[in-house]
Amino acid sequence: MIDDVIPRFAQYVPNQYLRAAVVLIVLFIVFRLVLALLNKFFMKLTSKTKTDIDDILLAKASTPMSMVALFISLRFAMEEIVLSEAFSLNAERIIYSALVIAIGYLIFAFVDVALVVAWKNVAKKTKVKMNDSLTSLVHGTLKIILIILVLLYVLDIWGVQIVPVLGALGVAGLAVALALQPVLANIFSGISIIMDKSVKVGDWIIMEDGTWGIIQKIGIRGTRVRTFDNDVVIIPNTKLADTPIRNVSLPETMVRKTIPFGVAYGSDIEKVKKIVLAELAKVKHALKDPAPSIYFLEMGSSSLNFKAFFHIDSYENGYGSVDEANTRIYNALNKAGITIPFPQMDVHLKGKRME
Repeated sequence: MIDDVIPRFAQYVPNQYLRAAVVLIVLFIVFRLVLALLNKFFMKLTSKTKTDIDDILLAKASTPMSMVALFISLRFAMEEIVLSEAFSLNAERIIYSALVIAIGYLIFAFVDVALVVAWKNVAKKTKVKMNDSLTSLVHGTLKIILIILVLLYVLDIWGVQIVPVLGALGVAGLAVALALQPVLANIFSGISIIMDKSVKVGDWIIMEDGTWGIIQKIGIRGTRVRTFDNDVVIIPNTKLADTPIRNVSLPETMVRKTIPFGVAYGSDIEKVKKIVLAELAKVKHALKDPAPSIYFLEMGSSSLNFKAFFHIDSYENGYGSVDEANTRIYNALNKAGITIPFPQMDVHLKGKRME
């Protein structure tokens, strides 16, 4: 249809540049009107759906679709200008390259929405917590793949042989992979950690070497842990994946604390238990369920040894809760007249008296 209209139009507008400008403007306006009508039609359809995925898709598609309309209009406008064969070929290549980039941007916009919005909705419906680290990793990987595909297509438009390029990329990729083997190991370990869900951002962990703190970020190469001294320790993902760690946030944030102590021989055991349980119940972060407990475990060399147990709401309250529990137990036993013994040693010296 356009091919029939444009020759007739040339009879009324003899200047080729003016014709090209008019064709460009008219076609772009027509395409924009068509896109506006389609957008209005689809908006009515999407308003009847319960999900917001389609609404975001339409919003994301607006800019790249306008770019596609512009480059198509520009391609038809070029037909009105007499150019040298070489200049015309290069101009077409530029337009087609820009068109491919615009379409690639449009595809990425759809992929972006499909990954982020759809994943969030699925997580909401299934009540499964979405992992932001994994989403970011997949998003970045797909973006790189799409950029490579668009670049290869543009190279093909410009007459570059893709097969040798792919071969060179394969050899270069192998060399890079060997050079970056430790980095790649950390990347795959990071993916393994994210997928396994053994640790996540916000968890309190204790490493085998004694490093402990809260996970701030699980990155591609390493994991950031903030210690209780407010230092940030970056642990390589391979180390985090290969060494035993204690995740005190799993299966829940509740933690059991132990208070060992001893009393003098002759003390009333039941009275000791009653006093200690009463004091543990007063600890600020102590939970009522499970209730505190106490056990008489050993008749030691100089004391009757007990262990008291109580649970707190979070590991981060551990030091403060143990301090409060020890203080309360010590003061309560002293007030009740119950002696807390300590080891003593008598030293006897034998030998001749020095004159």
